[in-house]
Amino acid sequence: MSAILWPGRSHPLGATWDGQGTNFAVFSENASAIELCLFDANGNERRLRLPEVTNHVWHGYLPDVGPGQRYGYRVYGPYKPKQGKRFNADKLLLDPYALAISGDMQFSPAIFGYPMEHFANSDRDLEKSTLDDMQCVPKGIVVDQSFDWGDDRHPETPWHETVIYEVHVKGFTRQHPNIPPDLQGTYAGLGHPAAIEHLKTLGVTAVELLPIHHYNAHPSHLVTVGLHNYWGYDSINYFAPFASYSAGGDAGDQVNEFKAMVKALHQAGIEVILDVVYNHTGEGNHFGPTLSLRGIDNEAYYRLVERSPRHYMDFTGCGNSLNVRHPQVLKLIMDSLRYWVQEMHVDGFRFDLASALARELYEVDSLAAFFDIIHQDPVLSTTKLIAEPWDLGEGGYQVGNFPLLWSEWNGKYRDTMRDFWRDNHCRLGEFAFRFTGSSDLYQANGKLPHASVNFITAHDGFTLRDLVSYNEKHNESNGEGNRDGESYNRSWNCGVEGETQNEEILALRSQQQRNLLTTLFLSQGVPMILGGDEMGRTQRGNNNTYCQDNEIAWFDWNLRHQNKELLNFTQRLIAFRKQHPIFCRRQWFLGREIHGSGVIDIGWFNPDGSIISEEDWHDGSSKAISIFLNGEEILTTDKQGQRIIDDSFLVFFNAYPEFQEFSLPPSVDRKEWRVILDTKNPTGFVDDGPTYDHTQNVPVAARSLVLLACPHCFDTTSGADGATCTLPKRG
Repeated sequence: MSAILWPGRSHPLGATWDGQGTNFAVFSENASAIELCLFDANGNERRLRLPEVTNHVWHGYLPDVGPGQRYGYRVYGPYKPKQGKRFNADKLLLDPYALAISGDMQFSPAIFGYPMEHFANSDRDLEKSTLDDMQCVPKGIVVDQSFDWGDDRHPETPWHETVIYEVHVKGFTRQHPNIPPDLQGTYAGLGHPAAIEHLKTLGVTAVELLPIHHYNAHPSHLVTVGLHNYWGYDSINYFAPFASYSAGGDAGDQVNEFKAMVKALHQAGIEVILDVVYNHTGEGNHFGPTLSLRGIDNEAYYRLVERSPRHYMDFTGCGNSLNVRHPQVLKLIMDSLRYWVQEMHVDGFRFDLASALARELYEVDSLAAFFDIIHQDPVLSTTKLIAEPWDLGEGGYQVGNFPLLWSEWNGKYRDTMRDFWRDNHCRLGEFAFRFTGSSDLYQANGKLPHASVNFITAHDGFTLRDLVSYNEKHNESNGEGNRDGESYNRSWNCGVEGETQNEEILALRSQQQRNLLTTLFLSQGVPMILGGDEMGRTQRGNNNTYCQDNEIAWFDWNLRHQNKELLNFTQRLIAFRKQHPIFCRRQWFLGREIHGSGVIDIGWFNPDGSIISEEDWHDGSSKAISIFLNGEEILTTDKQGQRIIDDSFLVFFNAYPEFQEFSLPPSVDRKEWRVILDTKNPTGFVDDGPTYDHTQNVPVAARSLVLLACPHCFDTTSGADGATCTLPKRG
């Protein structure tokens, strides 16, 4: 290895091996000097000062240094926290552009930029620590990026055909009996045929992975109670896949293992969406550790309080916010996103607390530079982009306000459907908007129904089974006195809190799960299911398992009879949705006839068959509604430009605690209707179900949903009069 660093190049940033040596480049606008630190197999450190600075990028080239080399940086400059400067060369820093990372952070007083012996002092961060943390922090690894992708290609599943499965890489396979023990809980485990078989049989088209960017797994507040970060929403690098999810350990093999997982999923037609956290990092507030960006250039990378730059703007509740106004921070995010698409072949991203990225000053601006850059980027503008449309700052709840190209987690859909089925106040008009894709939120902006990512449950909150089993959160095992997690869950335990042997209550809970799943998959928009909900996964009432890397959060694959029934039902439900384009339309319902069947494309009725009135739409106590979906009035065509014709359906919703009878609406009684799904039935779907005509009433059990179908049920030449009912007026 050469003892002298050549000048090298200022781009690309990071450690880039060219087959003969490695170029190192790191951005710091305010540093006075930067040392490249190399580590041998025994952990011995060698320091070399980077010789060149170009446009605030410090760089150098080392011949004969290649893949496997571990490295970090020491950055020199003033330690003046009151001015926003926190340089400390006693802290080894992780390269923000490292493509692989070796080792995990070990909690120690040395990782903090200030002396921990002054812990009780509120000004403790103003004094500089002289402890060296070399043994306590992870190192970057130089990697060989070559990989045989073969004929891999993005599945490019159309938005309207997409079914998302939110899942944790480790939790999904950690206890899977058909995956080899050495692969359980890893990228290789998720790419294993047994895991993929479950996803294929279930029918999902995309996995949305909880954060896999390398993160701080040992924040101090969890270390003190013997726990660690499980979800991963504390990134300390945006390029390297989390090393602990690799079957090959942290030697750099995690990069190729992740690529192999993506390739296997693509071969099965399944897209990979990453949950990404570009709003904050795992370095936390001014009392947090110094691991990377804080020590490289605190002023450039973080949003500091204007009149008190010692402190951080915190729109996330996690201690800091990235300074997206700075060109280099925007570049960091964009380089990361493009890397994951171009080099790692992922298909899209879900942006955690995305409103924080839109903040130019303090307000949320939907035309912020970040979104403008995404919109014009030839790579990223063609991927699936999903926003979590809120943050914790003032005005941060932005459901419906993200620009074109973006879909959103629709929190209003979640809340509305939970309220409807738990017998809580829920206006019929609100229910109708959510069921049909939330046109009140998205249509005026030029968006289509797929802008709404519909979900009942997600990682943050109760699982579906717990949603119908607990009125209150039970987070005692998190070590925070049950104060953490959301307290208002819109849940209902069906009469008993938690586990019970009462058969009547267990049957009702199963029925409520079928109600919620059926509503989700019959709704317009993009359905997202929380991994494990399809087989009754429980977290024992814990609605904030961010620190539970154990059986509380891992999947239990020992399916009991009741869970097998739910799994079979969910499989059939997803397959049913895929078979019928009426449930995954590309365009909005218009409330009128389109192709001349004589009947409108959608109709809304009371249980007696009468058209829902304007007054009815505002009724928050009504819990019964009939919806007609006309399969002969679909506006769009198929891929070959041919008209799409589907069966027509009637959906009878009865969330009352009493039995209801529904009349077939007079305007849609042309032919015989057959029951094909009844959530009162333990199997959900009804083979050879009963048939009804306009002379008969349809019985619908308490707290249940009945779906009736009529194949091509209207004579398009009859000129029958259709009811002129539409969606409720906005507002």
